[in-house]
Amino acid sequence: MPDNAALELLRKTKAVLDGHFVGTSGRHIPTYINKDALYPHTAETSQMGELLAKANQHLDVDVVVGPSVGGIILSTWTAYHLSKLKGREVLSVYTEKNESSEQIFKRGYDKLVAGKKVLLVEDLTTTGGSIKSVVSSVRAAGGEVANVCVMVNKDTKRVTTESMGAPFSSLAVLETPSYEAEECPLCRDGVPVNTEVGHGKKFLAAKGAAK
Repeated sequence: MPDNAALELLRKTKAVLDGHFVGTSGRHIPTYINKDALYPHTAETSQMGELLAKANQHLDVDVVVGPSVGGIILSTWTAYHLSKLKGREVLSVYTEKNESSEQIFKRGYDKLVAGKKVLLVEDLTTTGGSIKSVVSSVRAAGGEVANVCVMVNKDTKRVTTESMGAPFSSLAVLETPSYEAEECPLCRDGVPVNTEVGHGKKFLAAKGAAK
């Protein structure tokens, strides 16, 4: 079973919130993990990277890859702790979005991935779309995906090794139902959309423009 240590770190930094939120995928969710609340706390972020490193230390890994933006921080700390555990350098690189919102390698990082065994790390998965894009980019660059590991999997039915098309694991599970806007019970019940975190502000702006 996934370890609760990851969730404890997130709760310690007040990153777990309840309410009405809009996620990156555009789906509405009642629980939001604001990973941006974790990252300012370097000790706790380092501990999260250590948890990711220890969960994958049995694998032969040369490079850790994370999608921008939050995945950059996790990739760095995970590679740092993996390097210490393995007694050799494990590199950290990241992907960035292109015009089509695909996660691709820039800055010549594809050359550091080519022919290497790669660990992919990500903060959260609701649909898994972002990290699946990274999987494709790693393979296109000639890298071998050793594992995809996330801090928290929010949908164990939809986000799996099978749906990812690569080995997949998570440090913790926090099942969070998600809804398309037109089917959202929170919208139906008039629960205000949070505009402080997530993509609620963008959703409301688009909704207003559509009227």
